[in-house]
Amino acid sequence: MSGPLPRLALAAVAYQYGPSPVLDRIDLEIAAGERVGILGRSGVGKSTLLQIMAGLVAPSSGRVRLDGQPSRGPVPGCTVMFQRPALLPWASVLDNVLLPARLSGRLARDWAACEADGRRLLDDLGLGERGEAKPHQLSGGQQQRVALARALASEPSILLLDEPFSALDPEMRASLRADVLRLARARDLTLIVVTHDLADVAALAARAVVLDGRPARIAADFALADDAEADLRRRLGRLSRDASGVTGRAA
Repeated sequence: MSGPLPRLALAAVAYQYGPSPVLDRIDLEIAAGERVGILGRSGVGKSTLLQIMAGLVAPSSGRVRLDGQPSRGPVPGCTVMFQRPALLPWASVLDNVLLPARLSGRLARDWAACEADGRRLLDDLGLGERGEAKPHQLSGGQQQRVALARALASEPSILLLDEPFSALDPEMRASLRADVLRLARARDLTLIVVTHDLADVAALAARAVVLDGRPARIAADFALADDAEADLRRRLGRLSRDASGVTGRAA
């Protein structure tokens, strides 16, 4: 008897930007509720792969499937948290969190319930008193927490992270990682983070996928041991002396 279908499956996915091949024959299956870190040097194609997973960019060839069904266009139940918060500067913190509900029409149908959900998310992220503030009144870490609340407000089943901690100081990075992990576990989300930082993967993922080469292919795919960061260093050291440009900043 076959097991459950993967939540997200890529088969022979390739991507070419103009004359330049970026990704080549990416085969990857990710189960529902799995936490996966995709590592690689800057410019290897990690963000492109993430956008293909989300359905924001179409592959040049190959197939993307969601729960066994072909996926074209934005993937239902999938949301992306990018490197920059991209908050609406004229809107309050709460209105930024409620943006997915506004765009889907839920806010117009049940404003009170949506507002309560948004305020609950802000409370859960330590921003309960900042709902009426504007983004420019928040620190960088607080802005990213608002971006996380907005991502979760869409009630996704898949959360994709595109290096959202890269502009934060080490203490704030560690704190936000802990929030992401706590909330992803509580909601049983499929979590996929792309990064060049070992500490991000060690903190958030149970499995690591390494991209390398030009065009990029999957160079390694393995479950992480309990001592995740040390395990990553050992395995990447075997792949190449400089760990393919992956950094090892610790939180």
